[in-house]
Amino acid sequence: MLYDCAGGYYCPASEWHQSGEVFERMKLAARFLEDVQSTDGNIDLMSTNFNSPPDTAFVVHKVATAARLADVHNDKAMLDVLRSFLERAGGGITRGGIHTPNHRWVVCAALAQLYELFSHESYLTRIDEWLAEGIDIDEEGQYIERSTAIYNAAINHAFIVMAVKLNRPELLAPVRANLDAMRYLIHPNGEVVTEISRRQDVGQRRDMGNYWFALRYMANLDGNGQYAAMLAPIEPHRMELSTLLEYPEMQAVSPAQTPLPDPFEREYPLSEIIRIRQQRLSATIMGARKGNRLVSHFGEAVVEGVRVAVDFSRRGLFIPAETERRADGWLFRQELSSEGKTLTIEMLIRRTSGGFALELRSFGEAHVPVLVEVALRSGGELTGGVPSADAGGAHFLREGYAQYRVGDDVLRIGPGNAAHEQILMPGADGPAPLGVYVTGHTLFDHTLFLEMT
Repeated sequence: MLYDCAGGYYCPASEWHQSGEVFERMKLAARFLEDVQSTDGNIDLMSTNFNSPPDTAFVVHKVATAARLADVHNDKAMLDVLRSFLERAGGGITRGGIHTPNHRWVVCAALAQLYELFSHESYLTRIDEWLAEGIDIDEEGQYIERSTAIYNAAINHAFIVMAVKLNRPELLAPVRANLDAMRYLIHPNGEVVTEISRRQDVGQRRDMGNYWFALRYMANLDGNGQYAAMLAPIEPHRMELSTLLEYPEMQAVSPAQTPLPDPFEREYPLSEIIRIRQQRLSATIMGARKGNRLVSHFGEAVVEGVRVAVDFSRRGLFIPAETERRADGWLFRQELSSEGKTLTIEMLIRRTSGGFALELRSFGEAHVPVLVEVALRSGGELTGGVPSADAGGAHFLREGYAQYRVGDDVLRIGPGNAAHEQILMPGADGPAPLGVYVTGHTLFDHTLFLEMT
């Protein structure tokens, strides 16, 4: 509330500019924060974290922006309203620890804001202690949590704040590296590739909205047209007045947009994915040690996962131990053994003119049930499959091809095979809300095509 109210209170064009009513509401909000502070200066995240320095730091980000606007406008009365909470919070953040890797930089950004306001050297000392640990960004432009929808953006925000408040432009280097990496992790509809995340955004449908601050700031600072292109779809619903007032350099018109990379094919050995983009086709092939082999947008027709399961010695999902890049595609292999029996599963994923061919083969033990699941995003029309009697969204493709239509986009799946109707495999996930299933028995040799028509 303090953050949002500050924008209206200090913006000359606002109907709430210098409103006495807004001032009183901000006083009440500041008093509430003081009331819920611990003796250490921290607040609680009631769902999980108590007396928590990093959760306090997230709140300080907003309150310190309001205080900075008060300071810039020589509004001592407002600054005095906010000072008590902020200085007590600064003590808690300086003395306390963190829970997750990104919290280091969240805390540092809050301390940088407080240092700008109050000039306490203890804030700067603590920032330098955290920075001495090293910045956790890899050669692929990902921070250690690989949280492409949430925490990457929070870290970028933190480093920009530190760079500006502390006059340390070298701290913008990881921001540039991450934003450059994100150019290849966006689907045509603006969704972010979240399959690599190690946090709660893994597999979620998210856009680049959380990157608004970093994209606008860096697009303007660097004159970067690709950052401007990533910014354009999100800005109308993510622009924040208080931040624009705190950083007036962001108010300049963004540079002209330049196209994002397309087409491309890029391998990421650290994140263990292969990214492919060609116009309306945007795919992520998952590497070894993952159960999901492929996520692909065929325009608006989206395959949310391709999984293989085998009922061998209570094993479930096909999780290959290795990936081999071949001239004709990517080969995934898993070798299983139990009580003197062996089973090897291979899948070769290769490009076709309209999408992908998935060549699945097995060697060793015969008569083992195999299941291939193509999980579809709901919202389209599926034809060609036979609904399962036991699982509402499951459709067996017994022969020929299924079609999945979303608007003008049509995905063709097949050919089919239905040697059995066993959907639940030991150790495997349950059926998808909407899925096409191809089944067989080892020794299994089948090529499944996923192609736009």
